[in-house]
Amino acid sequence: MTQPNESLHLLALLVHRGYLGREGAQRVAQAMERGLGLADAMANETPFSPEYCAWLVETKAGQYPRIPGFEVGPCLGRGGTSEVFRVKELKTGQTMVLKVLGPVAMRQKATLKGFVEEGKRLALLRHPGLVEGYGVARYGEVIFSKLEYVEGETLQDILDRQGVFQEDEALALLVQVAQALQYLAQADLVHRDVKPGNIMVTEEGRVKLIDLGFCAVQDEACREGLAVGTVEYLSPEQALGGAGADVRSDIYSLGVTLFQMTIGRLPFEGNGSEEVLRQHVMERFQSPELKGRHLSPQLQYFIEKMLDKEAGVRFQSYAELIEEVEGQLEGSRRLDYTQGTPSRKSPSPPTRPQAKRRRP
Repeated sequence: MTQPNESLHLLALLVHRGYLGREGAQRVAQAMERGLGLADAMANETPFSPEYCAWLVETKAGQYPRIPGFEVGPCLGRGGTSEVFRVKELKTGQTMVLKVLGPVAMRQKATLKGFVEEGKRLALLRHPGLVEGYGVARYGEVIFSKLEYVEGETLQDILDRQGVFQEDEALALLVQVAQALQYLAQADLVHRDVKPGNIMVTEEGRVKLIDLGFCAVQDEACREGLAVGTVEYLSPEQALGGAGADVRSDIYSLGVTLFQMTIGRLPFEGNGSEEVLRQHVMERFQSPELKGRHLSPQLQYFIEKMLDKEAGVRFQSYAELIEEVEGQLEGSRRLDYTQGTPSRKSPSPPTRPQAKRRRP
């Protein structure tokens, strides 16, 4: 049985995590003063079913969800709309990930729709460079998607920990990301949120593209003229808002990612989102570091072409991008071989510690 102080703490947590508003919490607190337990008080004073109220109390406001058929393990990450848990499916013994939609997001129709669509879409897609999806399910008021568990960490985690990548290493990873995006393009889809935080790298150095929450059919315009994606990685046409989804926009975001991987900063930085968006649209890209860090002219060419303000000047397809980057990698391997360093024939995956997790 929950103690009074514990119940009040849990009530505050329910407000903090978005399950209850302040007015609703006050009504629940008053009902508790009349002698009701927290679960019964919520059942009386909120639209929640008694079963859901009991679930919220049992799981400490959803922090430790209990879902039939799964042994729920640790939380691997929390995003703006969801939380990710490592679980074991009891029926099969398979380790997987549950991505659980948060309470605030569940009340937002567009977010809820996007979450369900992402789960359904992933279940239909199969590519080595995409995290696998196993569908969307619901338990009571809880909506979650089932995903492949990936042993590894994001590119952003690696950048935060070890700094920049070697040029060949960065380009080899770029090719893998481009191949996954090419597969999406062949399915008439664009990702629209390409960034280091959405690119996992496994222990074997393989790339897994995650989070298709902003994924859309090619040429599908953003609703209400809004910019979709992460501000620091938006193409100029996306930054203006209302632009149709296009592979060249993803190529721009991939160029920002390549620049960050090799230089260690973002190409456009400012005070606040509006300033960064303005720079993406108006300011010419320039980076003295590209010429001063013993980086090849070819890398400078790739980044400048991918970050051109005009979509028509960028690489027009992933096939074109992959062909040129692989040509550079092959030339680099041949040069290393003639100089007596054949061990660099295949770029090594980035080194990382044993700690691993998957982000939402």
